[in-house]
Amino acid sequence: MRLAPLALILALGATPALADDAALGKLIADYELYSLSQNPIEAGQQGDRAALSRLPDNSPGAEAARTTALKDYAARVAAIDPAGLSDEGRTNREFLTWTVGRQLQSLAFDEARMPFSSDGGFHWTLGYLASSTPMRSVADARAWIDRLNAAPVYYATEIANARRGAKSGFTQPRGTVEQVIARAREQAAAPVESDPLLAPIDRLPASVPLADRQALRAEALAAVRDKVRPAQAQFVDFLQNEYLPKARKSLAARSLPDGARYYAWLVSDHTTTQLTPDQIHQNGLAEVARIRKEMDGVIAETGFTGDFAAFQAHLRSDPQFYATSRQALLEKASEIAKRIDDQLPAWFGTLPRLTYGVRPVPADIEKTYTTGRYFPGNPKLGVAGGYMVNTYDLPQRPLYELPALTLHEAVPGHHLQIALGQEAADAPYFRREANVTAFTEGWGLYAEKLGGEMGIYRNAYERFGRLSYEMWRACRLVADTGLHWKGWSLDQARECFTKNSALSPLNIEVELARYVSWPGQALAYKTGEMKIVATRENAKARLGEKFDIRRFHDAMLLAGPMPLDMLERRMDAWIAAEKAR
Repeated sequence: MRLAPLALILALGATPALADDAALGKLIADYELYSLSQNPIEAGQQGDRAALSRLPDNSPGAEAARTTALKDYAARVAAIDPAGLSDEGRTNREFLTWTVGRQLQSLAFDEARMPFSSDGGFHWTLGYLASSTPMRSVADARAWIDRLNAAPVYYATEIANARRGAKSGFTQPRGTVEQVIARAREQAAAPVESDPLLAPIDRLPASVPLADRQALRAEALAAVRDKVRPAQAQFVDFLQNEYLPKARKSLAARSLPDGARYYAWLVSDHTTTQLTPDQIHQNGLAEVARIRKEMDGVIAETGFTGDFAAFQAHLRSDPQFYATSRQALLEKASEIAKRIDDQLPAWFGTLPRLTYGVRPVPADIEKTYTTGRYFPGNPKLGVAGGYMVNTYDLPQRPLYELPALTLHEAVPGHHLQIALGQEAADAPYFRREANVTAFTEGWGLYAEKLGGEMGIYRNAYERFGRLSYEMWRACRLVADTGLHWKGWSLDQARECFTKNSALSPLNIEVELARYVSWPGQALAYKTGEMKIVATRENAKARLGEKFDIRRFHDAMLLAGPMPLDMLERRMDAWIAAEKAR
């Protein structure tokens, strides 16, 4: 049964407004309902059954309507005087202002014109949903089949968006388009009978009669064959014949129409700071130099006497550093995850109730996918979080990097932070589910560093792996700004990684492709981590013996993700309160 608007808000856990926050509370409730109405994927995950049958609408008409609505919300929040609000009310007002503002800016740049990247895009939406949608009833199955049948309109809309991009010069580079064509062609040519989009129907419980399951699978198969496959084929044809000839020749986002202003905004949006691309670049160079010095020290600890390049060659060629099967890699990741779980209570006062699993990256996307990722769970729907480990091409997946990867993607990284945010009942829903990359990814990188204090790295090689991962994120600051602001070539961007990290050649190429096609996002990790580390050092210096790491981590996480300037002010207030306690 579809939840009525008020019931849906109550189900999301919105808290009663304080007397002086009443107008703001009404505005937040209105905005949250509006936001869910625009995002059927999120609405479906939050209990709106009708939304489970729909796919997003990013057509120009829908985007124009969003612009009008969001401008109205911006005016409403601006009209509320922050002086009359509680402390939490002021935080909510500021956060809502930031949230609406970044959406309006994205719409102003018409980002819908570029609906795909090297490892993501609208053509992967159904695949993601197939792996994350619970399937417990006939109604769930019929909703899923409705989504499959909606594919032609969804694809047509996004192809039209990309066509507008091609006409206006707002395109991906040719190399990115060629990668997307290859993967899209594989999608369109895959056998229908074994398509991953049928997996949700195959997960129906035995309580659904066999005859019903068979009939539903037949319907789903027909939808994939008659609706999804033709839409996928049309996408391939469009890319090959219309889009590729108009793909941009330059790698730089700065070369796009209004590109300098666009990239500067991307930097600000992803890092939630006012740092310029040049300042970010210099931060990266400084971090590369610092981390490289630490790495040289760890190499000396191993007793290795060759230079850095020789040590890289040793790491890439010694069989002791590589799993011998996909299952062995998953089991090693699981063992590390449980060792970390064992240490968490000593470092965190509050742990999430939601669990997580260790899973392989789906086979249909693993070739061009990153080495690992986190898929958020859903406490309401009974879906655990997923620590996704890429088991493709084992010689490119060194075991000495696995502790850092696990700390980042699982705990105390993404799963712990995101699950606690989902369970933060005192924060409004729009804050609990906010996408603040600098906070989320900054925390993930901080978690890798914290793993050293927790005793997770058991030898010098694993500590080197951790430093190599930190170097990876520092080189991102250099490479992303180099590519998109300074006009670098791929060879120039690649140099930082090849000369200073132990990343495998495959990972380096996958990462470079990602930076080219998703400008600015990679800057968030190191920028966010540096702010979190600086905040912790400030707290330790000001609190002295009163500093409690468990209370510090709770203060960082329990309010949910937030932009870095808001985080700094919140933690300054927490430090003052701790000092007075």
